[in-house]
Amino acid sequence: MKEHALFLSLGFTYEQKQLIEEAQYFITVFERIEEKLSKFTVNSDLRLVQSFNKEVYQAAVAIWAYKRKVLGLTLRCEIRSNNFPLLIDHISREAAYFASRLQELNQGILAPKADDIIQENVFFLRIMADHAKFIGHLLDPSERKLVEQAREFSYDFDQLLYQAIDLESMQPQSETVPLLSQFLDQNRVSVVSLRNFKKTARDLIEACRIKSNIHPLLADHTFREAERFLEIIDLYEKSLESGC
Repeated sequence: MKEHALFLSLGFTYEQKQLIEEAQYFITVFERIEEKLSKFTVNSDLRLVQSFNKEVYQAAVAIWAYKRKVLGLTLRCEIRSNNFPLLIDHISREAAYFASRLQELNQGILAPKADDIIQENVFFLRIMADHAKFIGHLLDPSERKLVEQAREFSYDFDQLLYQAIDLESMQPQSETVPLLSQFLDQNRVSVVSLRNFKKTARDLIEACRIKSNIHPLLADHTFREAERFLEIIDLYEKSLESGC
């Protein structure tokens, strides 16, 4: 969330001082939250953890509202910035997801629920497809090979997303575990490939070896989100194997 605020602030123009100040406010808010988080341990009092989660939840809801406000201003052409509308919508979806997960944690749901396996994949497949689109648009046009690779990833993940939506509408039951297992395996292969592409791009950007408007932190940010998706796929695969 802190990085989202930073990315928004970097995309605003100089006269959008109020929006920049609001973004900087959220950077400070989440930096303070990070400081508090560093003081917790696995043995921390449960009530303190729940109280902390509620505080973070309120911050996540607040930054979600800020992002939606910026998106509205952008779509109504009341402001013009270097932030793509899809990027603003993208990070607002992630804020809503984060807030929802915090609520689940306070309810004792420590891992994504197995019943939500398809819905969770729909969410992350769309995130991955968005990332590929952003990378393709932010690379310099002269980086033709990388731009083409990004477009191919965008297409591949759009197809996986549509396939997941189709599967979701079929509402598979517990007896279709092999189908869900194949679904996860297919997604894993594609996410690993995209993750590796992001890692290569991140390393080249940090070394100033490719031309782009991509901030090194944004490159790393998208790489970490691919890593997180792979972790979630692992959680679901284990739940299917255990029959949960």
